[in-house]
Amino acid sequence: MRQAARTDTNQAEITEALRKVGAVVEDTHRLGDGFPDCIVGYRGELYLFEIKYAKGKLRKKQMDFRLEMASVGITVHIVRTPEEGLRIIGAEILDG
Repeated sequence: MRQAARTDTNQAEITEALRKVGAVVEDTHRLGDGFPDCIVGYRGELYLFEIKYAKGKLRKKQMDFRLEMASVGITVHIVRTPEEGLRIIGAEILDG
């Protein structure tokens, strides 16, 4: 049975920081079944982001999806703060 799609409250803050530096962020949390919360495009690269609270843990389907992607060389990044998201895509942190 599919779990109801949820977003962590920090997702809006992370998305805003990424968009501020010119990244394209597509919200995909409603896809469910372990698919990451968003896809981020920046400077010719795509990133899969699973957004979690500071102590949030992956659910089983999320862990399974992450392992399946890793088996073909694709990383699903766990992002907890805007700074982490910016670091992962290689963007400079902007003030304000």
